[in-house]
Amino acid sequence: MADKQSRHDDSGAAVAVDDPRNVRNVVLVGPSGSGKTTLTEALLAASGTVNRAGSVVEGTTVCDHDPAAVRQQRSVGLAVAPVLHDGVKINLIDTPGYADFVGELRAGLRAADAALFVVSAFEGVDPATVALWEECAAVGMPRAVVISRLDHHRADVMGEIAACQEAFGAGVLPLYLPAGGDRPGLIGLITQRLLDYSNGYPPTVGEPDPADLERLTLARNELIEGVIAESEDESLMDRYLEGEEISEATLISDLETAVARGTFHPVIPVSATTGVGLAEVLDGIVRAFPSPLEHPLPEISSIDGTQRIELRADPGGPLAAEVVRTAVDSYVGRVSLVRVFSGTLRPERPVHVSGHGLTERGHEDHDADERVAHIYSPLGSNLREVPYCVAGDLCALTKVGSAETGDTVSSPEHPLLMRPWTMPEPLLPVAIVAHNRSDEDALARNLSRLVAGDPTLRLERNSETGQLVLWCMGEAHADVVLSRLRAGGAEVDTEPIRISLRETFAGPAKGHGRHVKQSGGHGQYAVCDIEVQPLERGAGFEFVDRIVGGAIPNQFIPSVEKGVRAQLKRGLTAGYPVVDLRVTLVDGKAHSVDSSDAAFQTAGALALKDAAANGRVTLLEPLDEVVVRLPDEHLGTVLGDLSARRGRVLGTESTDGGRSVIRAEVPATELVRYSTDLRSLTSGTASFTRRHARYDPLPHALAG
Repeated sequence: MADKQSRHDDSGAAVAVDDPRNVRNVVLVGPSGSGKTTLTEALLAASGTVNRAGSVVEGTTVCDHDPAAVRQQRSVGLAVAPVLHDGVKINLIDTPGYADFVGELRAGLRAADAALFVVSAFEGVDPATVALWEECAAVGMPRAVVISRLDHHRADVMGEIAACQEAFGAGVLPLYLPAGGDRPGLIGLITQRLLDYSNGYPPTVGEPDPADLERLTLARNELIEGVIAESEDESLMDRYLEGEEISEATLISDLETAVARGTFHPVIPVSATTGVGLAEVLDGIVRAFPSPLEHPLPEISSIDGTQRIELRADPGGPLAAEVVRTAVDSYVGRVSLVRVFSGTLRPERPVHVSGHGLTERGHEDHDADERVAHIYSPLGSNLREVPYCVAGDLCALTKVGSAETGDTVSSPEHPLLMRPWTMPEPLLPVAIVAHNRSDEDALARNLSRLVAGDPTLRLERNSETGQLVLWCMGEAHADVVLSRLRAGGAEVDTEPIRISLRETFAGPAKGHGRHVKQSGGHGQYAVCDIEVQPLERGAGFEFVDRIVGGAIPNQFIPSVEKGVRAQLKRGLTAGYPVVDLRVTLVDGKAHSVDSSDAAFQTAGALALKDAAANGRVTLLEPLDEVVVRLPDEHLGTVLGDLSARRGRVLGTESTDGGRSVIRAEVPATELVRYSTDLRSLTSGTASFTRRHARYDPLPHALAG
């Protein structure tokens, strides 16, 4: 690459690029344990970015720098690792494979222009990976498949390729296959050349064994036919069928075009341990994956959302960038990972930071002008200062205090707003409390930082139970959140989730309230009689005045109602709010001197308590309307589980792709751990949403 196109730091990785054509943003996705982080390490070492590859087991990888990732020996957050290959900067975006961290994965998809699906050579394709493939297909994102862990003793490359074809479709075809015998290497099916890794990376090119060519003839023919089928030259297939030998240059050109369009998906076997396939992965990314110029930008509008703004990846255009991840570093504070979509981000310049559309997640709409002091190229947690970041590239900013994940960074003169990407809904509640009073300030401070950086984390103070509740994606996510709180100096404890119930009257009742006191020459006198009638669920509270003859003066009737309402909030038998009833004031007595507003408030409360003692009060539990989306094969299991949770199924319907939707009403007390249990029942292939429906009587056996 020419000097005017890039600069290098001492590690040899490109850290600043002038032309978006020389950038590739690639997100690595796949199930946990498939080898994404290990592959990233191998590519970093092969490109000379690091001296040697780190180890997940030893906790020495560039991408898994979070203490929680080291402890769990799996990725828990998104990390960027740039490498330089053939003059092109490749931003490798390593993402977690575990379902709890799908928010990090979606951020990676937002930052990327193409996806590299990493599948283990002996573990098959899990349903969650298939769902992600379909999600990428829906938006036309280019994809390739890496069959990892080629050196494993149970590796079955051909079997894994067949599994990928069954799961992902006919457009998935191998571009290389392992050489026969004990020789570590690959054979290119188009070039029919041996890429020999006997001496490590990079490979030497040689002639394959004739037996290998014969063995791979069928795979080569399938590949050529697949490439020709994607060609824009409609005559190419006829010429091939007539026996014409299609040139390598034509086949490679058509293949690269089809990959960039997202209609053809090459498969490359790789061993991060021996280095086999690393050169082919890097070549494929540079030659076949699209640059930012070829990838559509997110929806951009004016700051008030009224005007749609059309931009492209032009370094000279208006600044439009997005915070795709926020982290807190113990030394430099808040670190914002930013994808620049348009314009050029420069240091010592003012920027406008805006965040809108995530109010329901606890992220209030905000706009602020900030000053960017420095710009960095991130390599895991290592930040290397760069002079600028152009459209299409990724960078890191520090000390931009108002920036949260999902925020738009633009020019103060022309502030813009990007539509946020779809965030998954956190559905596992975890109630936390400061270990002691000295931890309360640290807890509040660290919680605000965590919520600002993680859109999949929702913080809620339950006004009825008083509990501070973190809504997480699952137990692993909750474990990471709690460990980060403790690492920030806030010692916290968890406690069982308390579900707030309601009380109501099961039938009509009458109550008498008498508040008569004499103290120090100042009396209090109030007497009232009420009738209570239960109402239908959701009707609320009604107060009816049926006083005749002035038994209670008009100015004290609102006092009785105020006293009744206060007692409704305090509860009657179990301390829960009372709902859905009509209270009718039918009689009472007053004193010309000693009656007062306070006295009749007290009498009204006493009358309601007396009615509860004379009648029957029942507990109501909250019911949630639950919508479960799942593969048909798990339908019976999930329906049985909902029934065991006292759920009432409202209906089921079939959708495309062999999936079903269940609608049911389930008590909220039975849904505390449902996100974890549903994942276990369906191998992570189901999802659900919930919303409050109403309150229903709690079964007597459960009322205690």
